Amino acid sequence: MTIPAQFDAKSVEQKWYSYWMENNYFHSEPDHRTPYTITIPPPNVTGVLHMGHMLNNTIQDVLIRRARLKGFNACWVPGTDHASIATEAKVVAKLKAEGINKNDLSREEFLEHAWDWTHKYGGVILDQLKKLGASCDWERTKFTMDPDMSASVIRSFVDLYNKGMIYRGYRMVNWDPEAKTTLSDEEVIFEERQGKLYFLKYQIEGSNDFLTIATTRPETIFGDTAICINPNDERFTHLKGKKAIVPIAGRVIPIIEDEYVDVEFGTGCLKVTPAHDMNDKTLGDKHNLEVIDIFNEDATLNSFGLHYAGKDRFVVREEIEKELEANGSLAKTEIHLNKVGTSERTKAVIEPRLSDQWFLKMDELVKPAIKAVLETEEIKLYPKRFENTYRHWLENIRDWNISRQLWWGHRIPAFFYGDGKEDFVVAETMEDAVVLAQKATGKADLKAEDLRQDVDALDTWFSAWLWPMSVFGGIMEPENKDFKYYYPTNDLVTGPDILFFWVARMIIAGYEYTGEKPFTNVYLTGLVRDKQRRKMSKSLGNSPDPLDLIDNFSADGVRVGLLLSASAGNDILFDEEMCSQGKAFTNKVWNAFRLIKGWEVSDTIPQPESSKVAIEWFEAKLQQTLVEIEDHFEKYRISDALMAIYKLVWDDFCSWFLEMIKPAYQSPIDRKTLTKAIEMLESNLKLLHPFMPFLTEEIWQHITERTTEQALIISTWPESKSFDAKLITDFDFAAEVISGIRTIRKEKNIPFKDAIELKAINNDNSSTYFDAVITKLGNLSSLEYVSEAVTGALTFRAKSNEYFVPISGSVDVEEEIAKLSEELKYTQGFLKSVQAKLSNEKFVNNAPEKVLEIERKKEADALAKIATIEQSLASLK
Repeated sequence: MTIPAQFDAKSVEQKWYSYWMENNYFHSEPDHRTPYTITIPPPNVTGVLHMGHMLNNTIQDVLIRRARLKGFNACWVPGTDHASIATEAKVVAKLKAEGINKNDLSREEFLEHAWDWTHKYGGVILDQLKKLGASCDWERTKFTMDPDMSASVIRSFVDLYNKGMIYRGYRMVNWDPEAKTTLSDEEVIFEERQGKLYFLKYQIEGSNDFLTIATTRPETIFGDTAICINPNDERFTHLKGKKAIVPIAGRVIPIIEDEYVDVEFGTGCLKVTPAHDMNDKTLGDKHNLEVIDIFNEDATLNSFGLHYAGKDRFVVREEIEKELEANGSLAKTEIHLNKVGTSERTKAVIEPRLSDQWFLKMDELVKPAIKAVLETEEIKLYPKRFENTYRHWLENIRDWNISRQLWWGHRIPAFFYGDGKEDFVVAETMEDAVVLAQKATGKADLKAEDLRQDVDALDTWFSAWLWPMSVFGGIMEPENKDFKYYYPTNDLVTGPDILFFWVARMIIAGYEYTGEKPFTNVYLTGLVRDKQRRKMSKSLGNSPDPLDLIDNFSADGVRVGLLLSASAGNDILFDEEMCSQGKAFTNKVWNAFRLIKGWEVSDTIPQPESSKVAIEWFEAKLQQTLVEIEDHFEKYRISDALMAIYKLVWDDFCSWFLEMIKPAYQSPIDRKTLTKAIEMLESNLKLLHPFMPFLTEEIWQHITERTTEQALIISTWPESKSFDAKLITDFDFAAEVISGIRTIRKEKNIPFKDAIELKAINNDNSSTYFDAVITKLGNLSSLEYVSEAVTGALTFRAKSNEYFVPISGSVDVEEEIAKLSEELKYTQGFLKSVQAKLSNEKFVNNAPEKVLEIERKKEADALAKIATIEQSLASLK
C-alpha cells in the first residue's frame, strides 16, 4: 500500500467513519463483558453544533473509545431534546414569517408544523457529531418526544401525583412574556441593569398632604391595593388608619402597617402591588388585600391600565413618567442599579404573575441526592469544588414548577370533568381518565368527550431528568435486560451551568425510581470563551463554525487543540492556534510513521548496542507514561492525560527514540530493531486513538494488512508491566550530555558529519549504560573516561561530571579565549549583583520564600557556569 506524503484528513475521516459504521463497531448489546455506559447530554433537536458541544462530545468520545480498547462493553447512547421553549419559539417565528399567527391555529395544527420543523432540522446536530468522530451507538438514538420516551414521562407524572408529590396551586410564578410561559426559578438569570427610582406622590384622602413612595416600576401603580408603613416609624404615626389615592387611577387604598417595611430604603414606606411582586403577594395575603392583575400574558397592560391598555410595559413606563410629572405626582427620579430577572431562553424581562400551575414537592425527594454526593460520595463530581454549588442549590430547594404554557412538549395528563379547580383526575390514558372521572362523579355514562385535558405541557427538564433511565426503557419496564445491564451508567460529561437543572434532578429521579444512582462520576467541563473571556455565542459573532474548524485543521487536530487546554471545570480561552497545534501534532505522527516505513530492512546485520538500549529505555518510558495516564483518567484530568501522551509521542518517541535507532544514511536497519519500533508505534497509536481516532486508524491499517477483527478501534489498550525506573533517570542524564555536545557543536560551528572525541571525568559515578547512544547521537569518534582535566579542550558539565572536547584546527584558540573571557566577566558581574541581594538583610527578611529560592538558584547556576568557563580557559591556555 502506497503511503501518501501528506495526511489527507478529509478522505481519511470519511473512509474510516464509514468503515466503523459498516462494521457496527459502535453498537452494543448486553453480553458477558462489564458494561461501560455514557448517555449523551441531549442537545436541542433543532440546534447546530457549537464549541461547547465540540468539547463535551470529544471528551465523551475519548472516554468511550478508551473503554472499548480496555475490553469493556462500551455503549454511548445519543439523542436529542425537544426543548419546549426554544423549539416552540422557532416554530412561532417561522409561522410569523409566513404570515400565520399561532393563536389562529388549533393545537393539532400547530403541532403538525412543530413536527415538520423537527423532522427537517432534528438530525442535523447528530450528523455533525459524526464529523467529529463521535462513536455513538446510533441504533440507540433517542428523542425525548419518542412515543416510548413520552410514555415514561407521563407514567412518572402519574406516579408522583398518586404519591401526593405533585399538586396544583395558584401561585406567583416567573412569567416569560415573550414565550408566554412560566419558568422555574433556575431558568431566571439576574442581570444588573441601570434604571430609575421614581419618587411618586400619593395624596392622603381628605387632606392636601402627600406621601412620597419610591418605586422602580411606576407602570404598576394601576395594581396598587395598599400603602404600607412600619408601625415603629415615628415619621408616619399620623397616617395610621388613613387612606391614600393612587395617582392617575384615582383609586382609594388603605394605609397598612407591617414591620416588613425597611425604614432605611427609599422613603421608608412602600406601595403594595400583590399581583406583580412576590413579597407584595405575601404581604397582601397577610392583610387580605385585593389582587389586581394589570398585565396581559404578553406584558402589555389590560383594561386596568386605563388609557394605557394594549401598550407594552416599557412603553408605558416612559409615557407614565411624563404624565405623572405633568400632573404633579412625580417628586423626582434618581439613577438606580437594579437586579432584573431575565428569561434564560428568550432574554425577556421576567414578570411575576399569579396563575394556576403544577408543582412537584422537593423537600423529601432531594434528601437521597444530597446524601449520595455530599455524604457517602457514591456519586463524585469532578472538580470537587462544585460540591459547594450543589449543596447550596439542593439545601435551598423550593417546590419545582413543572407546568409550562406551551403546546410543544409532553402534555400534562390531567383531565377536567367539571368547572371547579379541583374537578380533575390524573391518568396515563384517556381511557383510564374516563374510569377515574366516572368514579369521582358517580356518573357511569360519562364519556371521553366530557373531559378536557389540561392544555399545558411539562417543563422540558421533567423529561430530561429521566434520561439515563428512559433511554433504556427503565421507567416502563424496569426488569428489561438493557436496563438491568446498562444502568446505572458510568460517566456523565456536562457543563456546570446545568448542574442543578439536569444533573441534580437526574440524581433525584434515579434514587426515587430505582433506589440507585444514575451514574458514578460527573465530569464538569469549562465553558468555551473567546480571548476576551466572553462566552462564545452566535449573537456576539465570536464563535467559529466547528465544521469550518474541522475542514481547516482536521477532526483530530481540533480534538487535540481543544483538549490540550480543557482542564476540568476551567473555562477555555479558545484560540484557533490551539487547533493549529493539533494539526501540527497530526503531521508529526504521520511523518514519524513514514520515516519508519521508509527504512530498508536487513535480516543479516546485527542489532546495534545503541538500538538495544534505546528499545529498553522507550519500553520503560511507555510503561511509566501508562501509569501516569491511568492516574489522570482516574481523576478525570483528561487534558493532562493527553499531554502525557503528547510528550511521550512527540518528545520521547519522535525526537529521541527514532533518532537513537535511525540507521546511517542509505544504510538498512536491522530486523529486530524495526520490529520493536513498529511495536512501539502501535502502542503509541493505541494510547492516541481515543483522542485522534482517524489518524491512528489510518496508520494502523497502513502498517500491515488487517482483518475487520483487527481494526484499531476494537484493539486492546497496552498492557501495564513492571519497569526499571533507573533506565529512565539514566537516560535523562545521557540526554543532558548529548545536549552539551550539541551545544558545543552549534556554538563552535562543528558540523555533525565531523566526528569528535569526548573525554569525561565521572565524578558522579554515573551509569555508562547509554554510552552507545551518546556516541551515536553526538557522532563521537571515541568516548573515554579520564581521571584528570584535559588541556586544550572545550568543556561542559552535566551534574558533577566534567566533559572535554579536544579542539581541532577548525577552532581559533585565541578567539575562543577572548569570547570565554568576555562571558566570564559578564557572569561574574551577574553573580556579584545576586550576592549583593542575598547579603542584604532587609531583602532576605522581607522577600517571599519563593523569591529567595529563585535568587539562590541564580547564584548556584552562576557559580557553576563560572567554574566551567574557568576550566575551559585553563585548558585552552
